[in-house]
Amino acid sequence: MEPSTPNATRGLIVTADDFGLHPRVNAAVERAHRDGVLRAASLMVGAPAVEDALARARALPALRVGLHLVLADGAALTPRAQIAALLDEHGRFGSNMVRDGMRFFFLPHVRRQLAREIRAQFEAFAATGLTLDHVNTHKHFHLHPTVLDLILDIGRDYGMKAMRLPFEANAPLWLRPWIAHVKTRLERAGVAHNDYVVGIAASGRMDEAAWLAALADLPHGVGEIYCHPAFCGDALSDGMRDYRHADELQALLSPRVAAAIRALGARVGGFADVLA
Repeated sequence: MEPSTPNATRGLIVTADDFGLHPRVNAAVERAHRDGVLRAASLMVGAPAVEDALARARALPALRVGLHLVLADGAALTPRAQIAALLDEHGRFGSNMVRDGMRFFFLPHVRRQLAREIRAQFEAFAATGLTLDHVNTHKHFHLHPTVLDLILDIGRDYGMKAMRLPFEANAPLWLRPWIAHVKTRLERAGVAHNDYVVGIAASGRMDEAAWLAALADLPHGVGEIYCHPAFCGDALSDGMRDYRHADELQALLSPRVAAAIRALGARVGGFADVLA
């Protein structure tokens, strides 16, 4: 994508989540970065294809890589014996985030184990030698107050400078006061953040039409459009059976999308590029 003249009132971060989940995801991230508009990826450090992701990331020095903390519906890094209160018999976090969130908040021994796992994931990212561009969480679990507090506390030790603020323009009214509180917490901690995101309501469906519609009505400020590209194949997880990964990859490679981004005149890149 050809560079544009930066517009001081607009910035755009283009991110792929779930980097490391599967070789088909990793290959799509590489292709979308080399030949399309993708500028950043969020790495699952405990995912099955993380070594493949790291090899690709090291060959793509302009790709900004962040940490995609997994605290729900995924595998943990810490041995189960040390965080048994968090995991099922297979060593995985569950998908009942309401139940788990209540336990995080009310049970001190669960919070201690949660802190141990969050630190382990930060430590694993640090061990890659990659520069930490940003931090976010699988399924936006950092909206939970306990999770947010722990990430802010632990992330400080690992040079965390930016986090995703998962605020979308069509967010329900009841959620907006809490999003405002999260924003205030990030700012008080000195952690940079985007102003809004695109990709929550259309998760798994960020095809070319969705991109063009979003870009045609993009607010001022710093936005992050995130997606889940992958090459065709079987479902990557039970929760992604209706995701159109290949359509999302094609959107990132679309000349029409690239032209629409150029027309914005926005500063485009990862968090470090746009929020610097």
